[in-house]
Amino acid sequence: MRLVVQRVSRAEVRAGGVVLGSIGRGAAVLVGVGVGDPPELADRLADRLLGLRYFEDADGRTNLAIDDVGGSFLVVSQFTLLADLRRGRRPGFAPAAAPAVAEPIVNRFVERLREAGRDVVTGRFGAEMELELVNDGPFTLVVEAAEA
Repeated sequence: MRLVVQRVSRAEVRAGGVVLGSIGRGAAVLVGVGVGDPPELADRLADRLLGLRYFEDADGRTNLAIDDVGGSFLVVSQFTLLADLRRGRRPGFAPAAAPAVAEPIVNRFVERLREAGRDVVTGRFGAEMELELVNDGPFTLVVEAAEA
């Protein structure tokens, strides 16, 4: 499982021209689920994300977690995060879990964030979407399953 976390001042996700969700201050989180990722990994990565300190305090140091700033999450599933680029010029997606496997894991990840009291909006699994955001910093983190 891989997360790309972007600290944002605002973000919005649309599908077919319809707004599915929007947030103010918080994080846009792209989630990729890999073949063999166990469902429990969603819990560990959600907990890791909730505890990460990537918001600035009054001294400009990244000492605050999302809960400290009252931030929200916009979570979008993105299988292309698991692309294999080792051969040729066309990405291979064999490392990504099949949709039937990945969707429940992404849903579990989202529920874990909500259970922690955070506001979470999501895209639509498997849909073509547009993600618009203002990256605050810019500040982007990649969180790998091995780091959870």
